[in-house]
Amino acid sequence: MSKLSTNIIIVNKLTKKFGDFDAVKGISFNVKKGEIFGILGPNGAGKTTTLETIETLQKQTSGEIIIDGVDTLTNSEHVKRIIGVQLQSAGFYPELNLIELLNLFASLYGVDISPMEMLEKVELTDKAKSFPVRLSGGQRQRFSIALTLVNTPKVIFLDEPTTGLDPQARIHLWDMISKINKQGVTVVLTTHYMEEAQKLCNRVAIMESGRIVALDTPDNLIKNLLKSGFKKKIEVKQADLEDVFINLTGRQLREE
Repeated sequence: MSKLSTNIIIVNKLTKKFGDFDAVKGISFNVKKGEIFGILGPNGAGKTTTLETIETLQKQTSGEIIIDGVDTLTNSEHVKRIIGVQLQSAGFYPELNLIELLNLFASLYGVDISPMEMLEKVELTDKAKSFPVRLSGGQRQRFSIALTLVNTPKVIFLDEPTTGLDPQARIHLWDMISKINKQGVTVVLTTHYMEEAQKLCNRVAIMESGRIVALDTPDNLIKNLLKSGFKKKIEVKQADLEDVFINLTGRQLREE
């Protein structure tokens, strides 16, 4: 049986209203166990609201969300124990170093961890005694991923994980997300970077105005567009400026 054959997340007719505004309009989709699933869309499309509702940070107006066989609405506490949610750096306690923060989060879940092993997973053992404010942008993002793994989750949720990172840090984080996924963790992410979605995601859902307008593998979505007669208005180049940048400055991760 394929590792992607079983649905670990089932979203059925999900709606979310804020007053008279319909942020999410009756969407349905599944996430398969072991995949990297992307939710894409322009600002205001509803992707972050969808993610936060699945994470139980928002309560849906109607519809059903099942994670690993558990209804998020009726058993949210159990769901929180089997998922990991990426924190933005503003959520860190500035007076605690990385080891202390990891131990704090482990205590909240009631689990025992080895902070150094957690930091090794995200290549931050040399920053164990550092405070979050001393980390570079890429280091903070890697540490936020370490925190999502504290409770050994079945699914982790990443909201625009590489925003603001330089090309080397972004590529490095892609590799790290892929490595975590290969260890059996299902990943659900949002991103504005189409290249990121194409490189990382097994499947993507594209949202517009609170609805899912397409859902498939990146390759199939591209093939279907080409079959419709779509042609780029400009010649497709064999390289772009980012290729030039990486070629001249290398793939090596730079730390501040």
